[in-house]
Amino acid sequence: MHGRRTLPFLPLVGAALLLSSVASPAAARSVPGAPGCAVFPADNVWNKPVDQLPVRSDSHALVSSIGLGAHVHPDFSQSSNTLAGYGIPYNVVGHLTPRYHVKFTWPGESDNGPYPIPANVKIEGGSDRHILAVDRDSCKLYELFAAHKKADGWHAGSGAIWDLSSNALRPKGWTSADAAGLPILPGLVRYDEVAAGVITHALRFTANTTRTSYIYPARHQAGDSNAASLPPMGLRVRLKADFPIGSYGPQSRVLLTALKTYGMILADNGSPWYVSGAPNPRWNDDELHDLNNIAGDAFEAVDTSSLRNGP
Repeated sequence: MHGRRTLPFLPLVGAALLLSSVASPAAARSVPGAPGCAVFPADNVWNKPVDQLPVRSDSHALVSSIGLGAHVHPDFSQSSNTLAGYGIPYNVVGHLTPRYHVKFTWPGESDNGPYPIPANVKIEGGSDRHILAVDRDSCKLYELFAAHKKADGWHAGSGAIWDLSSNALRPKGWTSADAAGLPILPGLVRYDEVAAGVITHALRFTANTTRTSYIYPARHQAGDSNAASLPPMGLRVRLKADFPIGSYGPQSRVLLTALKTYGMILADNGSPWYVSGAPNPRWNDDELHDLNNIAGDAFEAVDTSSLRNGP
């Protein structure tokens, strides 16, 4: 349903990295500007580590289809102009933010709203034009795909509203603002978490060719073929435990540690191994570009058949 994307970071001080041993998971999951809103409960699959789960029996085939020789790409940058730079920005709104009824291309799989859209709304650049908004008063997450303001109001391809205190999923077969029917915000690499020295959730990534099926927690597919070698939406991969990260810069090490512990979830079609993040002027672009040296063969697919929201 969603189109393909091909999109192209000041260093941390040592003291910031020391916070990794004391930063609470609840604090790490909240969003700046909305400290009372954790990004889903602690027992949500986004917030569960997968470093102890078994490797899938078809891991090599799936990783090969994504690209053994393709390289990791941090799909975010330090540019504050998201329409010119890279990354998926998010907005923090409140009960006074204007609400709009959005006209959807796929209304049957979209939540009616209304959606809070501030006057100076931050929109992702490129064709996807995602709008993400966290309401700090209601602790709800609003997400739109392909959002445009026209003469007769706001239009979007699809949209979803998430209760951040709930583990509820989309109905089976429904999209969201993402091809996999998943929320986008929980999987973003955010500077505030990296500055605190720890990321305590799975990340979001894309693959060029996907299967016409999905696995939990995904609810929707946008695949090309039912070939068993292709990755389904919702596939979770992790960086291999023995992959050396000591030579990488401090920002990169926090991200790579998260990829070993929490992994990342396949959420959309796009360039292989592109890791989604929010733009921030404090990213060290030169340092994070070193992640381009990591090839797909450093990853393995995780068997998440036992992983569900809740206890």
